[in-house]
Amino acid sequence: MTLGVSLAGKVALVTGSTSGIGLAMIRALAGAGADVALHGFGDHATIASLQDQLRSEHQVNVFYSDADLRQPSQIKRLVDSVADKLGGVHIVCNNAGIQHVSPVESFPEDKWDDIIAVCLSSTFHTTKAAVPYMLKHGWGRIINTGSMHALVASPYKSAYNAAKHGVAGFTKTVALELARKNITCNAICPGYVLTDLVRNQLKDTAMARGIPEEQVINEVMLADQPTRQFVKPEDLAAMVLHLCGPHSSSITGACISVDGGWTAR
Repeated sequence: MTLGVSLAGKVALVTGSTSGIGLAMIRALAGAGADVALHGFGDHATIASLQDQLRSEHQVNVFYSDADLRQPSQIKRLVDSVADKLGGVHIVCNNAGIQHVSPVESFPEDKWDDIIAVCLSSTFHTTKAAVPYMLKHGWGRIINTGSMHALVASPYKSAYNAAKHGVAGFTKTVALELARKNITCNAICPGYVLTDLVRNQLKDTAMARGIPEEQVINEVMLADQPTRQFVKPEDLAAMVLHLCGPHSSSITGACISVDGGWTAR
């Protein structure tokens, strides 16, 4: 997948990219010729194989880190290491996310703190660390993975809703600050994508609502997604390429819905 976009000579960091949406983004960026920085957790042998595959298929350089995004010092070290190993940072996709589903009165405080740290605060820390490199290059693209929950809310997801609404506001602010620097900042806001994160929600949501998991899919997750289909990770990766392409320099500060019509209601 390249959509006619060439990113040769560019370096892209995607957080949370060893699986799901982030992995689709990494594959698309590498396919367009960018050197890429993988980030996330998983089986080390599997990740090493993925690195080899990206190198051999696309003839790009690949870096990997398992930095803990709850720790600002590790985020700074991650960004600086990418710049050191790959020669800069041109594109950042703040994609990493975690989730917990629970009524607010019993929502675990440690889960709240972790979700805010990974979904919101890491977006700030990664962007802060990367912008100086983009300013040095005279070009940059910051793409945040929002959610339809950056625009509307759902019950039992107080931390996630709060974090993603924060991402939307942060995106707009950064776009305004960098509007004359040839650096854009946008958020892609998907509906439900059948990733491991969503699969893990099924059990929690079923428990919170007292219904079977299949009923969660049909009557909760996809009930307000008019297409009644999960969004494909590849569709989101294609939007990343578009936002990095030559005809998107005026798209900035946008929260772009890729949600099967969820927020059209």
